Amino acid sequence: MNIKKIQLPLQTVSLILGFMVWVILSSLMPFIKETIKLTPSQLTWVTAIPILFGSVMRVPVGYWTNRYGARKIFAISFILLLAPVYWVSQANSFEDLIIGGFFLGIGGAVFSVGVTSLPKYYPKEKHGFVNGIYGIGNLGTALSTFGAPLIANHIGWSKTILLYSILLVVMAVLNFFVGDRKEPPVKTSLVEQIKGVSGNSKLWFLCLFYFITFGSFVAFTVYLPNFLVSSFHLSKVDAGMRTGGFIVLATAMRPIGGYLGDKFNPFKILMFVFAGLTAAGVLLSFAPTMTWYTVGCLTIAFCAGTGNGAIFKLVPMYFTKQAGIANGIISAMGGLGGFFPPLMLTFLLKLTGHYAIGFMALSEVALASLILIVWMFYQEKLGLSSKIIENTVEGIMVTDTIGKIHSVNAAFTQLTGYEANEVIGLTPSVLKSGKQDRDFYNVMWDKIRGQGFWQGEIWNRKKNGDIYLEWLTISAVKNDAGDVVYYAGMFSDITKQKGFK
Repeated sequence: MNIKKIQLPLQTVSLILGFMVWVILSSLMPFIKETIKLTPSQLTWVTAIPILFGSVMRVPVGYWTNRYGARKIFAISFILLLAPVYWVSQANSFEDLIIGGFFLGIGGAVFSVGVTSLPKYYPKEKHGFVNGIYGIGNLGTALSTFGAPLIANHIGWSKTILLYSILLVVMAVLNFFVGDRKEPPVKTSLVEQIKGVSGNSKLWFLCLFYFITFGSFVAFTVYLPNFLVSSFHLSKVDAGMRTGGFIVLATAMRPIGGYLGDKFNPFKILMFVFAGLTAAGVLLSFAPTMTWYTVGCLTIAFCAGTGNGAIFKLVPMYFTKQAGIANGIISAMGGLGGFFPPLMLTFLLKLTGHYAIGFMALSEVALASLILIVWMFYQEKLGLSSKIIENTVEGIMVTDTIGKIHSVNAAFTQLTGYEANEVIGLTPSVLKSGKQDRDFYNVMWDKIRGQGFWQGEIWNRKKNGDIYLEWLTISAVKNDAGDVVYYAGMFSDITKQKGFK
């Protein structure tokens, strides 16, 4: 048996169980509130507390996974979850639900295990798809949201919760015996790893994006069952089935989003995602009928799932050595994104009597993210161009249309001896050797103006006075309107190749 090949399916199934436990309270809340009387505010806190603790714990869980391996962390997490599952099954007060729900958050924290462990087994080109497959673990929320009410209808919510204990024991044993005992550890301290990534602005952009995409998924998963019952007067089972459909669609789109991020530019995928979330938020803010509400929710599921998969493709682009802690922080922010919206929606409902402002806020934040993604996309393109220019072995000099030097690269300094600050603002005549007459330059510029480029041999002078022969290509750089805005020269020293000393 190849242990490494088993890790993806094993860890994915483990995540499914973790998420099943994570949303027990929200899945069964229509039943629980019939036994334990809760105010709207108390109800919101009971469903939000597991999300909060599960999100915050993703950072240390990601670190512990790097240090001790997925096998131990999954097994220990499932054993620890046995206590809060039993506690919640016996709950008879708001306080009992808060205490038990706090520790049920461990079920959501295990998300960091797979995104930290699994990339060790696959090349970077497959990280988006692999994390997307692992993200199918979101189905755990669907299984609880859809299945738990069906079982509770027959045996009650307390016994339904106790059934989860059997699954926890089975998966703890399975991880202990089938998990990879030789997963390579990373022993850098948690503080050092956090310092290594916290100064990178890209981390916080990715946190914001995942805060919105995964946060939307979690928030709708948590609040839909109760919302559909109270606002549209659906039966508890019907509300659970509709919420299950939302979760299934979002989960199915996650590996597809990861695959698209691998195959195409992930920035372009995220542009589509946030444009869709913006439109859906606007639609929901108008308090539509059940039909249009369904369209809005399914659009959010489609876009949020796609975004969840694509975002983790960007992590290896910016964090090659600290992917584990970066994944932990980003996934923690995603979980927090599911904690705050239900609280905000409840507050706005009390204040205004409807949810419109909350949904409009979602659309505005999504629109801001769309603008940021577009900006990052073009910054990445500019950054790539700069890196190519800076690291090429040919000397490069860029001038404006009146001949003033605008920029040079490191190879220019190495070939000519002139530092950038010594030539920027001057004209290329600083390099003239005196070996070419005016007619030579007139012919050269006539060709540049007529054909857009010139290339050939030319003698130039270095800073130390040495004259050398170079192969020079000068190209006109035009803007979108077709006007020349710069001239770029690329050259290399061919003195020795021509037999000169």
